[in-house]
Amino acid sequence: MAAKEQPVCQIFSFQDCKTSPDPIFDLPAQCATQSPVPIVIDNGSFQTRAGWAAPGADLDSPRLLFRSVAARSRGAARSETQIGNDIPNLEPLRWLLKSQFDRNVVVNFEIQELIFDYVFTHLGIASEGSVEHPVVLTEAPCNPLHCRQMMSELLFECYRVPFVSYGVDGLYSLYHNNSQRKLQSPHTGIVLSSGYHCSHVLPVINGRLDAVNCKRVNVAGSQAASYLQRLLQLKYPGHVAAITLSRMEELLHEHSYTAVDYHEELEKWRSPEFYEREVHRMQLPFTGKVPGGCVSAEERQERRAQQLRRLQEINARRREEKLLQDQERLDRLMAVQELLEDGLVDQFHKSLVELNMDSTEELQSYINKLQLAVEQGRQKLLHSDGAELKTEVSELEQPMDDGDGVALMDSDFPEDTLPEKPANVVQPMFNMAEYHQLFVGTERLRCPEILFQPSLTGEDQMGLMETLQYVLARYTPEQQEALVSNVFLTGGNMQYPGMKERVERELLAMRPFQSHFKVTMASRPALDSWYGARDWALEHPPGGGAEGWITRQDYEEKGGEYLSEHCASNAYIPMKIAKPAPARPAEPSVTAPTPLGTSAAITAVTSSTAAAEITMVTS
Repeated sequence: MAAKEQPVCQIFSFQDCKTSPDPIFDLPAQCATQSPVPIVIDNGSFQTRAGWAAPGADLDSPRLLFRSVAARSRGAARSETQIGNDIPNLEPLRWLLKSQFDRNVVVNFEIQELIFDYVFTHLGIASEGSVEHPVVLTEAPCNPLHCRQMMSELLFECYRVPFVSYGVDGLYSLYHNNSQRKLQSPHTGIVLSSGYHCSHVLPVINGRLDAVNCKRVNVAGSQAASYLQRLLQLKYPGHVAAITLSRMEELLHEHSYTAVDYHEELEKWRSPEFYEREVHRMQLPFTGKVPGGCVSAEERQERRAQQLRRLQEINARRREEKLLQDQERLDRLMAVQELLEDGLVDQFHKSLVELNMDSTEELQSYINKLQLAVEQGRQKLLHSDGAELKTEVSELEQPMDDGDGVALMDSDFPEDTLPEKPANVVQPMFNMAEYHQLFVGTERLRCPEILFQPSLTGEDQMGLMETLQYVLARYTPEQQEALVSNVFLTGGNMQYPGMKERVERELLAMRPFQSHFKVTMASRPALDSWYGARDWALEHPPGGGAEGWITRQDYEEKGGEYLSEHCASNAYIPMKIAKPAPARPAEPSVTAPTPLGTSAAITAVTSSTAAAEITMVTS
């Protein structure tokens, strides 16, 4: 009968990739022209990508890719701040890391300014006081007007850029992929975008974002990484320090997947064969030294001899120190006694008071005791070289059945109950490598599942597909058919294997019987937003009142919250805020007597005038 094949264990190691500082590039020759080349910055909450919107094989990809974090200790100078790839390992500085984002909205503009300094410096822009290149920048869907106002103020006032264009990263990714597939514009579809801090459902009608029906789900990659870290720390409490957030992000990117049917997939993991075949064993770094491991009798004897030698040295050192102290004290007391013999009675009594003694008899008693102690100490030092070591060895090697050990044993206890193990029996070896392995099983699919079931982490909100169903219900059946015919998946958190199949299965259960839909995954979900912004900037150069670009004149005339709309931008909805009328100072009262009719007329005129002013202000 053939032996049953054992499943092959899959053992992986953490990469623990450490970044190296970005070089400072020289300004490309094709970018130093009379018409400045735009700078494209994908300002993501996880990673910032920056490059040039210029034709050419050497400029068709982002030059800078770094984490959107800055590390600066309290009280440190601005020049001591570490940004992005300047931080080789994030974990030791995790408590110092700061980001410009709250969820996916930029709120910390001090950190944002540091990020811009880093980008412009490393792209080779050396102009003093200004950046003479247009900037294409991504922003959050339905970005608050105040945040856009602060961003425009930073770019126009601090860097004095000539043009700025804002767009949504998910729409730029849709624009890029539609251009690759050569689809005719305007496009109608729905974008499912999931990044690091949150996910979005973005309906696009006739090439424009329908901002009224956009929805955000506050579950994305950072929540999945934190959930995975909690699960593994509870599962392996002995390796809490080794289960870091950076390693959990690596686990998510490299070893996780999305289950097409979550409950059915969990049932598969009940099978031991399936578990052994699919579990990923993540090897943690460790040292080969085993504390208290299996050692031979010779090694134990050698260790015991070393311990005895150290103990003997310590005892000899202590005896020498005690002998020296006693000899010094004896010499001092003998000197005091010599004062009495020389007839110096006053000095003798003064010395007795200093020694806290009352009489000559007490002094003589102390001298006798110290002389005896010094003599015994010298004898011990002479005989401690050989006799003491032999005595201690014989005492430690004395068997337990001699002396007091016999009294501790019960006479009725059978002697053959605990037989002695022979010396040649091989003890089981402790597998140190297996102890430092993380068995990642169902966690591989449980963590990506929170995108569809946020309740797994305690979040009281709808999942991504439930939110999509809610958004589709706000349209007519004809619009729903047009939207689901182009469901587009993008974002770094959409790269799990099986994500497209899971969305298709959810749509099949959601849509009416025999209805049609199409799901498309971005070619590069994490980078297509930058490529889409670059394509848009190449096809829509700034200047001459071009669509989508904000000039400095627009900023000064229409305010920092102004947005020039285009196919991949937010919808600009200006808010008219009624400013209250300034309060007038109270006029001093007139004490001169006036006729009754005159005062009544004045009161009527002033009240009617005030009512007219209030009506004008409110209108």
